[in-house]
Amino acid sequence: MSLIDLARALIDIDSTTGREGAACAFLASELRSRGFGVSEQPVSDGRFNLLALVHPQPTLVFSTHVDCVPPFFPSRLADGVLHGRGACDAKGALAAQVIAAERLRASGEERAGLLFVVGEERGSDGALAANGLAPGARFLVNGEPTSSRLGRGTRGVLRLKLTAEGRAAHSSQPDRGVNAIDALVDALVELRRLPLPEDAELGRTFYSVGLISGGIAPNVVAPSAEAEIMFRTVGPGSEILERLAPLQARVTLAPVLEVPPVRLRTLPGWDAESFAFTTDIPFLSRWGEPLLFGPGSVLDAHTDNDHVRIEELEAAADAYVAIAQALLAEPATGR
Repeated sequence: MSLIDLARALIDIDSTTGREGAACAFLASELRSRGFGVSEQPVSDGRFNLLALVHPQPTLVFSTHVDCVPPFFPSRLADGVLHGRGACDAKGALAAQVIAAERLRASGEERAGLLFVVGEERGSDGALAANGLAPGARFLVNGEPTSSRLGRGTRGVLRLKLTAEGRAAHSSQPDRGVNAIDALVDALVELRRLPLPEDAELGRTFYSVGLISGGIAPNVVAPSAEAEIMFRTVGPGSEILERLAPLQARVTLAPVLEVPPVRLRTLPGWDAESFAFTTDIPFLSRWGEPLLFGPGSVLDAHTDNDHVRIEELEAAADAYVAIAQALLAEPATGR
């Protein structure tokens, strides 16, 4: 399969997080047919990571994720653009990495491997499992939509649950109850006024309220309410919690997920940028010094306009080869 055929075949398999099994099975078969030694690492419920190697102890590993956000929609080509769920995040990058590893092997370079994981879009359970497989590589080249720039850094994530407790009462007697929804809304309004940490490279912390629920019926004073907030962090999550301390007069705060921000290696002569999104890199700490690069724009990821230009996708395969060659040329004792 060509680069474009491989990308389309992957896109046409629904691998929404939790349903990656079919895509991983197809990919394992395809990689074996291309001469890679493939190991499957079970993660859960028929889902598994893939490690594809030529040499049993690679120096460099290309990696990205197989899963996608919902909803699934298949591939189509139009005017030099590949559309479909995962085209830019990150099945296009995955296909380009496979082609790059093949080209390196054809040139006699067998020190480049491939690691493809599940679950990146919902908690990174695949990367957490894969960290135990690390074969001692020196470099990890992670694929995400960076508009074909190297990443200087990525923000972290702190996902918090805010819970307000009230007391139920008949809505005709609101003074006999305590409305938890009111308390939660007041806390969310107060949050808008709180100063949040800033960083010279990554910028200011920002957040979005992604989930909110509460109450039991329209004619009952709400006894409980909760919201989940995703902070895109520029430093330790503890700094956010310190700034949010005033909210605890109204709600309780419970961390759900934390991913630290990451500072990344770049290469001379390459365009580089810091990105507001988060990747699997913090969970793959045993896979070597990380770099970040991929075709497509994060502005199109997770949207119904998920796409990548064919020209950029083909250039990405060349770029992965060039990145690998530059890193593999470095002496083992240091840069």
